[in-house]
Formats: sequence, structure tokens, C-alpha cells
Amino acid sequence: MASPSAPAPGPSQELGAFLRAHRELLKPADVGLTATPRRRTPGLRREEVASLSGVGLAWYTWLEQGRVTASRQVLTAVARALRLDAAGLRHAMRLAGYHEPVASGGESGGLAEAVRPVLDSWPASPAVLLDRYFDLLAWNAPWSALWGSPESVPADRRNLMWLMVADPRLRTVLHDWEPLAMNIFQHFRAQAGPALAHPRTGEVYLRLEEDAPELRHWWGCHSVAELTARTVRVQPPGSAPMALSLSSFHPVDDPSALVLLFTPLSEPDRTRMAALCERPLRAVGGAAADRRAG
Repeated sequence: MASPSAPAPGPSQELGAFLRAHRELLKPADVGLTATPRRRTPGLRREEVASLSGVGLAWYTWLEQGRVTASRQVLTAVARALRLDAAGLRHAMRLAGYHEPVASGGESGGLAEAVRPVLDSWPASPAVLLDRYFDLLAWNAPWSALWGSPESVPADRRNLMWLMVADPRLRTVLHDWEPLAMNIFQHFRAQAGPALAHPRTGEVYLRLEEDAPELRHWWGCHSVAELTARTVRVQPPGSAPMALSLSSFHPVDDPSALVLLFTPLSEPDRTRMAALCERPLRAVGGAAADRRAG
């Protein structure tokens, strides 16, 4: 009779094995240390990683053994000592139960440049790249043709949540906008993690309060939900109605970012979307801006 299989290792053990494997791959010279002839340990010693990370040897040993948990700050220091790249750091954070680290402004700019050609490869499907705060980082020509050019919106309001509730063009073009708008807010709360306490989130909520105070119960609500695939119906001014399929995915380079894609469902929908893209762009947010000025 076959013996029972051993239980699968938990996340703490997986994290420890992951850190140990990277420790054994490093050479002393990789971190500025001098190797001695008596060294028999492959890679770095635990005490060397502990010293480089600023933690105690016993604690780091327990970390590799899966007996303790590390804070985000300490795990970042350990990852730096082990020369983990961005993918390695994300994996370590996930194993430790944390969200991915928040990208800096420079990294967001690099992500936008990397993803923009992908967005442009959909000539008849509106698409946009959002960061962790749902700020718009990049978009394609069909997005501007359908919803209006985001460049006409002040930078502090160039956010999907603001557009969903305060942009009159979007609310006019999008049939039955409220369920999708509410789902956007719910999905933001579900995936934001540390971003909820970030000053940028507070700034977005302040702009929402200024421009759509009647909907303050939306961003004050604590309900969460995934952003589900759905069919949305739109009718831009001067155009026939169109049906678009909404889908979303996360870029590999930054899983905290999000790409939204609106794909025409039928050949007539594609034809109408292509014709819309050939028109001059219409400004977005004009009425809201007029209301603020008044």
C-alpha cells in the first residue's frame, strides 16, 4: 500500500525555501564580501545575510525555517541583501501575505511606456492603463474618441473614479452607468490595500467630494467586489448605439496596475467604433470644469 503523501508546505515554508535558494546562489563578491579558502557553504552564510539586512542571526534562521513572519520593511531589506529583482520581491511579498510594493512615479512612467504599444494595437477597442490609485497612466485613440481625451482633465482629477461620477460626457455616453461606476469603486477598495491610506487616495476622494458631493456614500461605503466582465452599451453623440465587452487584466510588470479593454461585440459595432475614431476628439470633463469655475 502506498504511503500517504507529505502535506504541502505552507506559505511561510515556501518563503523560507525561496530566500534560502537565493542566498545559496549569491557569491560573497556579489555583495562586496571577500571569500576565504575555508568557506564550504554554497553562496552566502546566514549570518552574512542577517548582517546585510540589519536583523539578528537567530531571527533570520527562523525566517528561512518558516517559524517567524517578517514585516514588509524587513522583508524588503532582506530582499535587497539577496539582490532580488522586482519579480523576486513581488513573489516574496505574496508569500509573506503582502500586496505588491507601490510603484514609484518613475516606475509608473516606465510601465506606461511599456504598455502603450499594447493599447495602440487595438485600433477599434478603447483601452486604458490604470495605476494602483486608478489614475490614468496611458490610453489609446479609441478611448479618447469614445470617452473624450483625458489630457483635457486636470492631472489631479485624471482618475477613473472621478470620471465615472463627475464627467458628464461619460455619464451621457454610457447607458446604465451606475452599476458599472459602483463596481469600479468596489473593485478599487478590494485591490487597493495600502493605497487606501496613501495621500493620493485622499486627494482623489477630496476631488470627488468637491465635484460630486451627492454621491459621497459611494466612496464612504466599505463594500468590495471584483470588476467582472460584462457587456456595456454606449451611444456617443451623433453615433448609433454600440455594444462593447468589458474585460480587464494586470500587466506582468506591475500586478497592482490594471488594463481595461472595451471590445466591440459585433462587426457593425466595430465599424461604428472605427468611424468614431476618425472624428475630431471631443473634450472630456468640460461641464464639470465649468461647474467648478462657477
